[in-house]
Amino acid sequence: MKHRIVVLGAGYAGAIVAGRLARRLHPDDTEITVVNAEADFVERVRMHQLAVGQDLKRLPLSDVYAGTGVKPRLARVTAVDADLRTVALADDNGTDEIAYDTLVYALGSATADQGVPGVAEHAYDIAGRSTALRLRDRLAHLAAGGTVLVVGGGLTGLEAVTEIAEARPDLDVALAARGGLGDWLNVKAQQHLRGVCDRLGITVHEHTDIARVEAAGAVTRDGREIPAQVTVWTTGFAVHPIAGATTLAVADTGQIIVDASMRSVSHPEVYAVGDAAIAAGPGGKPLRMSCASGIPMAWQAADAIAARLTGRAKFPKAPLRYFNQCISLGRRDGIIQYVTADDRAKPSLLTGKLAARYKELACAGGAWNIAHPILYPVRRHRIVPTRTAVRAAAS
Repeated sequence: MKHRIVVLGAGYAGAIVAGRLARRLHPDDTEITVVNAEADFVERVRMHQLAVGQDLKRLPLSDVYAGTGVKPRLARVTAVDADLRTVALADDNGTDEIAYDTLVYALGSATADQGVPGVAEHAYDIAGRSTALRLRDRLAHLAAGGTVLVVGGGLTGLEAVTEIAEARPDLDVALAARGGLGDWLNVKAQQHLRGVCDRLGITVHEHTDIARVEAAGAVTRDGREIPAQVTVWTTGFAVHPIAGATTLAVADTGQIIVDASMRSVSHPEVYAVGDAAIAAGPGGKPLRMSCASGIPMAWQAADAIAARLTGRAKFPKAPLRYFNQCISLGRRDGIIQYVTADDRAKPSLLTGKLAARYKELACAGGAWNIAHPILYPVRRHRIVPTRTAVRAAAS
């Protein structure tokens, strides 16, 4: 029998794992299935562009994995039984169940409402394509002079608010940040960010904690009202509750706890990557939810799985560290903040058009790599049967 590898989720991390395994393992020995709720790979880092009306190139998973031996399966994951090694699925044809020998859990995350009342009822988000398209439709019907409030001063919030303000200069756009504007960046980057917000006419509410969201705007913790016909919520991410409902060891966040090879600490046949996993970076600090974390986590998991199955004791160590933070500020401006291995800002940075081009190349490069999973040198190794498998075959 072939070794059944099932990858749950085809975001950046899941898609990379599947492609990398296809280059490492011989197709005669393995059966790799990628389960995803959408037929296309979605460039999540571009959802703010989609929300303002820009068209993104489609990347069907059937095209991505054509000729690789990887089988895309269009379905939603409804449950995982980590003890029986099965995954429950649902699609347009009903429900199904598939079994695995090795599971890669990469279901990612969605916007977290942080327990704030009114977010689910009144706010929009850009965590995925469907929600970004919902915001896109709302903005398209918003007349000149309309008001938009983006809540959240992190990377997603900064990219969303500047993209909206640049694409729709006829709107009154505001940002509410719990801390100072870009206060994790170095001083020069903060100054550049303020200049961009001023140029785009963005009203910035710093040190502002939102207590609830209403149809007509948001109310702060100290009782102030910020009017908004459209509120966009970007205050962080939360993982899907599926892992927490299993016997897998998970953190308080619901993320699967993994070792340095991205292997579950409780179930050795399960690996987790991307936002769905909590892994230690430099100094033992947990890696943050981001593509900058998910991509090297995917490299590490794929190489570790391939090494284990082919009987090699050692495997390459991926650079589980940070190099920079890439922030687009509309289509013609940006900030590239260089950081330490544990994600603290360095004095060096790029800004302006050069930074915007840098960010665009990074985004385009990531999508290109996923679209060409076996263009790189392919070295497919045969699987070494375990003693258990040999005994089972003999019986």
